[in-house]
Amino acid sequence: MVRNRTVWATAALMTATLAVAVAPAEAAPATAARAAAACPTGWGSLAETYVTSTATPVTDVRTGRHDCYDRFVVDVPGASASQLGFSVGYVDQFYQDGSGRPIPVGGGAILEVRVHAPAYNPETGTPTYPGRPAQPLPGVNLAGYSTFRDTRYGGSFEGVTQFGLGVRARLPFRVLRLTDHLVVDVAHTW
Repeated sequence: MVRNRTVWATAALMTATLAVAVAPAEAAPATAARAAAACPTGWGSLAETYVTSTATPVTDVRTGRHDCYDRFVVDVPGASASQLGFSVGYVDQFYQDGSGRPIPVGGGAILEVRVHAPAYNPETGTPTYPGRPAQPLPGVNLAGYSTFRDTRYGGSFEGVTQFGLGVRARLPFRVLRLTDHLVVDVAHTW
């Protein structure tokens, strides 16, 4: 009789343990932990710069969500990768070039993206990008993003176009120079 109780108690304990192990509430953190472990980037958070410039103007900015990072893309159609100069780094405050005016950017950290390309036609001065200084970037909706929180346009001054990217925290990033595009990826985690 004692042996039957022990068997039943052991079976009940194993069933309860198994039920907890497969419960959906427990599966989400395990899946998130596996996804985070599968996203090593080797990226850092120190400023990155590539010194060159182009007269080819910026025409658009867009963003994208990925499993391990959020992506910020500046379109510079007609510019080769070797022509795309940039300076990308974390700043304590986002200041507009030329005026020095501070522009508030939401988030836990601010990543300043400076593209060494104008946002206007250099011959006519006609704007090629519809952004307005100190305003969110037109056409960019960050709802549902893991890392990105806010965007601001700093303007284009003396051939350099400036963006403020509000992120959740000071996270690792990388910068890619591609034909027609400058890409900044910001990781979801360290």
